[in-house]
Amino acid sequence: MERSKTIFGNDIAARDYAKAVRQKAKFIKKYGDDSHRNYFFKAVENPVLAHLGVKTLVLTDKPGLELPDNALIVGNIRMGYGHYRISMAIASAAHALGYVPYWLDLNSYPESTATKIISGQNDLYSLGSRISQKSWLFNKFVWEPINYEGFRKLTYNAGDQKNAELMAPLLRNLPKDVPYVATHAWPAQAAIHAGFTRVVNAIPDNWPMALHLSEGSIHTVQTPSSFIGYKMLRGMDKKRQLKPMPKGSLFDVGHYIDHEFVENIEADCKARLDRMAEGKPRRCFLSIGGAGAQQKLFEDIIRHLLPQVRAGKVTLLVNTGDHFEVWDSILAHIPELKSLAETHFNDYEATKAFLEKDENIRGVQVFCHKDIFAAVYVTNLLMRVCDVLLTKPSELSFYPVPKIMIHRVGGHEMWGAIRAAEVGDGTYARRRKRCWRCSTRSPTATRSSPPSAAASCGRKTQGCTTARMRL
Repeated sequence: MERSKTIFGNDIAARDYAKAVRQKAKFIKKYGDDSHRNYFFKAVENPVLAHLGVKTLVLTDKPGLELPDNALIVGNIRMGYGHYRISMAIASAAHALGYVPYWLDLNSYPESTATKIISGQNDLYSLGSRISQKSWLFNKFVWEPINYEGFRKLTYNAGDQKNAELMAPLLRNLPKDVPYVATHAWPAQAAIHAGFTRVVNAIPDNWPMALHLSEGSIHTVQTPSSFIGYKMLRGMDKKRQLKPMPKGSLFDVGHYIDHEFVENIEADCKARLDRMAEGKPRRCFLSIGGAGAQQKLFEDIIRHLLPQVRAGKVTLLVNTGDHFEVWDSILAHIPELKSLAETHFNDYEATKAFLEKDENIRGVQVFCHKDIFAAVYVTNLLMRVCDVLLTKPSELSFYPVPKIMIHRVGGHEMWGAIRAAEVGDGTYARRRKRCWRCSTRSPTATRSSPPSAAASCGRKTQGCTTARMRL
């Protein structure tokens, strides 16, 4: 079925369809076309997620994969950490309901066209994220508009649907009637194009964007406002009123949270209140994302908290995922950390035992694991034992832990912070104003200040001492 010409009964203009076809042709030229190839899978135990019953699908030369009647495939991509984290939540909930989760990461089969496309797009997104945190002008005029309005357009989904045709061959030989939950639109689209019949597209963001549509699947969202926005395809074509998503194609299912979080909410919150009543150090948790976009900001936060760490008022928990180079860079910029930090590297079982024991966690505790599953799941363990999570308003906005929101990466993320504030477990995200000449942050200007308020950026060069600060 041609899914790039019509989306939920809304016709795509001929020029936009032709653009989507040209984009697919460019991808074939760059990444190849493996539609002639047969891929076969086998299931192997996932040691980190064994407690969730997760088995990982890896390539093999031999056909004949048999899945049990209670199998459920979690289709995902490694793009940063967010989609892996949501996939773990899906696997956890599925396991609690009696399913056997099978992990299918379309970004982990280097010989396939699907992985080549996703890896290329991931590299571009990571680069844009990093630049957006260094350049105010790029963030304001390029990155935020792309993330907020560019990905929102229905024509963007038309292009993605055409590209997803190149991802379908990877899934061709998997059973088509197995329940399949995707935590990104691409694995959902690929499954639909491959002929899967029971696909759930778990939409991660709280800002409705056509990027996340996968017609033919059941769409799920986490909030009422997101449900209304997707139902009406709000703002996805500024020139016309679009036909809405049909009945039965969209559901508000609540937040995608791991079963072990939900099961232990009361106990974890009681432990936080008890630590507060006993005057124990406040445990502040920093989880550095896979794109590595906010390292400078995290370094500033660490510098700010170090005096309180030395005074025994704060315990600093830092997870750098699988990025050892990030920790090395932080040490290079904050050398005094070396004598203060206790490291937990590449020994997941020891790390798990340390956090489960949860006794007298003090000072600076740093976590990093080469294994991507350990790197991501350690954040789950740390969220349960921390007192407050300092995070950008990403998928972590929805987790049941007290949160302080830091600067976002992309305009769509602000709606995660809005949801956290709505349910009362996260602070409002706020922007700081910057000097329009040198883009330096004003130490005094706040969002409540009028846009024309004069403020000094603190620099004596380039005539910026009396620059006007703008959002």
